[in-house]
Amino acid sequence: MKKPTGPEVSVTLSELKANPIAAVESGKGFPVAVLIREKPEFYCVPAHFFEAMIERIEEKELVRLIESRQSEQSIPVNLEDL
Repeated sequence: MKKPTGPEVSVTLSELKANPIAAVESGKGFPVAVLIREKPEFYCVPAHFFEAMIERIEEKELVRLIESRQSEQSIPVNLEDL
């Protein structure tokens, strides 16, 4: 997965607790790092971004499955026989 090309934003846990919506919106649609003792502890990820990440992961898994089956012999099927 490519690195997001959005703003790199972080907030403290106190800022997140005080105003969670503002903290998430500060990322302008991209993940926001939540800092505890000045270290990123977790990320707040907007729903649309999370859904896109999951879709990419599923696509990669599907590609791996397809690649693993490329060497298998195919079986001709007539759709009218199904």
